[in-house]
Amino acid sequence: MQDYCEPFKGKKITILGLGLLGRGVGDAKFLANCGADLLITDKKTGEELAGPVTQLNGYKNVTFHLGGHRTEDFENCDAVIKAAGVALDSPEIATARAAGVPVYMSTALFAKYADEVGARIVGITGTRGKSTIAHMIYHSLAKADKRAHLGGNIRGKSTLAMLSEIKEGDPSRRGQAEADTCVLELDSWQLQGFGDLKLSPHVAVVTNLMPDHLNYYKGDMEAYFADKANIFMFQKPDDVLIAGASVAARIRESNPPLDPIVPEPLPHKWTLKVPGLHNRENASLASAALAALGLSEENIKGGLESFEGVEGRLQLVREVGSVKIYNDNNATTPEATIAALRALEGDITLIIGGSEKNLDLKELVSEIRDRVSHVILLTHENYEGSRRLAKELATAGVPYMELRDIESALHAAIEQTKEGNILFSPAFASFGMFKNEYERNDQFMNMVHDL
Repeated sequence: MQDYCEPFKGKKITILGLGLLGRGVGDAKFLANCGADLLITDKKTGEELAGPVTQLNGYKNVTFHLGGHRTEDFENCDAVIKAAGVALDSPEIATARAAGVPVYMSTALFAKYADEVGARIVGITGTRGKSTIAHMIYHSLAKADKRAHLGGNIRGKSTLAMLSEIKEGDPSRRGQAEADTCVLELDSWQLQGFGDLKLSPHVAVVTNLMPDHLNYYKGDMEAYFADKANIFMFQKPDDVLIAGASVAARIRESNPPLDPIVPEPLPHKWTLKVPGLHNRENASLASAALAALGLSEENIKGGLESFEGVEGRLQLVREVGSVKIYNDNNATTPEATIAALRALEGDITLIIGGSEKNLDLKELVSEIRDRVSHVILLTHENYEGSRRLAKELATAGVPYMELRDIESALHAAIEQTKEGNILFSPAFASFGMFKNEYERNDQFMNMVHDL
């Protein structure tokens, strides 16, 4: 894309929320290199954001206001780009809109400009499965030698910066094989930006809808679904909407512009490397999206059968003797851990626990009672979720061991498991013991490799 800097050059842009995961830094570097005059503001202090700030200190066109927000930073600028976790009803957003300043989100901005130069946008959302499906689609396209890009909710990657990689095509020939395809994993927060721009992907995949992020949405599942629904609400007649069977009726109730396609199950003869019935369901959704993108059945089968999975999602890390060790760090809901338990065969030692998300634990406890040989519960002063799970396990008569750090939990699991599986599948968020789920993932992976 030749003039990818043109929309940002010389503009005064306030970035609301830098974050620690790398995407905010990537956005800032891209915008600064394009010649924007950046003001970065975050409630976290400079000490808390020392790593990201250090990466941007060399830019003369970047200013920081950290440890809080200033009203004038949202009034005297050409645009505000808000981070995904910032609430739409925050006073800073209200200030910007009252001053007539447009508020954007970086992934939606990428989709807007990539669409304008003829790229095909594929979006995947849902409570569970969106990461795996996004990677399945991207892997299959790349294996079939198609020009493809993977972005959205990807660790440490600025989707906005991918504009420099997009090969311009003819927007009227977007369905042709030579068009670039941008595969975007989209969480509910990122889809708020699509709603503001009244933009939906050309191929939209909705996997399922389950209770999650209810702290952010104040217990309102309708608000959660409304953000998710932006993935299809602005689709055009020649676009494609694909939905998992469990969410199709809910989508139809929302009067979408297109009727959702519910794909058939994956053919029995197709053999996947990733375990579990839930991954066969993921693959069926990916298969439907790939067919909509014009891939042959042979290419789809070859791509899906060669896909080896995503780090932190029921990932077989290594085998120690007769024991397989799985990293399912990104299972941050009870349903995700249930799916992992059902996918594995043989004895299971489960490492579980984390901070509260106020989700129902009854089915999880039932599944643990039926499938798990040993339970190791991570405890911490901020892990209210672990405390609630402990009470539920005790009531159900399920024995468990409590440990206060992940290293002790892993070594205890090794001692207790003679054969079968060790499954690290937290079922909760990570805050308190870790800065975020990525730090939790990295610590577990490093310890397993160091065994």
